[in-house]
Amino acid sequence: MGAHFSIARGLDRAVRTAAAHGCTALQIFTKNASTWKERTLLPEEIDAFKAAQRATGITHVAAHAAYLLNLASPEPGKHRMSLDALRQELERSSALGIAHVVLHPGNHMGAGEGEGIQKIIAAINGVFDACRAPGTRLLLETTAGQGSSLGGRFEHLRSILDGIFDPDRVAVCLDTSHIFAAGYDIRTREAYEKTLAAFDDIIGLDRLELIHLNDSKRKLGSRVDRHEHVGEGYIGMDAFRFIMQEPRFEAIPKIIETPKFKGALEYDRVNLDRLRALVNP
Repeated sequence: MGAHFSIARGLDRAVRTAAAHGCTALQIFTKNASTWKERTLLPEEIDAFKAAQRATGITHVAAHAAYLLNLASPEPGKHRMSLDALRQELERSSALGIAHVVLHPGNHMGAGEGEGIQKIIAAINGVFDACRAPGTRLLLETTAGQGSSLGGRFEHLRSILDGIFDPDRVAVCLDTSHIFAAGYDIRTREAYEKTLAAFDDIIGLDRLELIHLNDSKRKLGSRVDRHEHVGEGYIGMDAFRFIMQEPRFEAIPKIIETPKFKGALEYDRVNLDRLRALVNP
């Protein structure tokens, strides 16, 4: 269990902040996610990050690629920048010993799903050819299907996975808020099992390596990506109980990306404690 924490005070401080919240997993950005400007890590930053991991025992770390990236972009300049940014993200994460880089697949921007998926496949294959990034796997994240985003249907991710020349370097991250907004219900036991069976049939549970646990501010099938505190949105608490008590998910890292505050109250601890309380005794 863990959360996404800021690296504003240093990569190593994010690890220690996670430990202070009782986390055994962590997600970070490895650079400023709101800019195209890249970042070269200093050796002392890498050393401090790994030292913090050793000190805290937090070994499950994921990096989230910047939201600016769009591997499906029909704009040549944006597409080139996205490829370069993903390559550098994989290289930074590998240098830090981070096992997973989470990526929103992309937006076709009106070019069509088929063309967008083919551009994503070609982009990932090209990036993999350009860098080895040992020890780091790319995770395609399920999306809410907002606008022209790809990944709102499990079939989108299956098509991308099928086109990757080196399949061992890519897997999937499931986001509860995203799949709910995309139309996959998980609120009742019957709906949860149906959605899980669909994921297994189309993608395969063996390809699932990270879960984002977020409630949704919007209704089922809204195709709007808005996260809410655990149990306070339209998904509700039962779905999170199913997940936290799911034997097949026991070894899969789970990360919250819920709002950081509710009023003046820091809420990461509240959301994490709510999820921990759902685990079978």
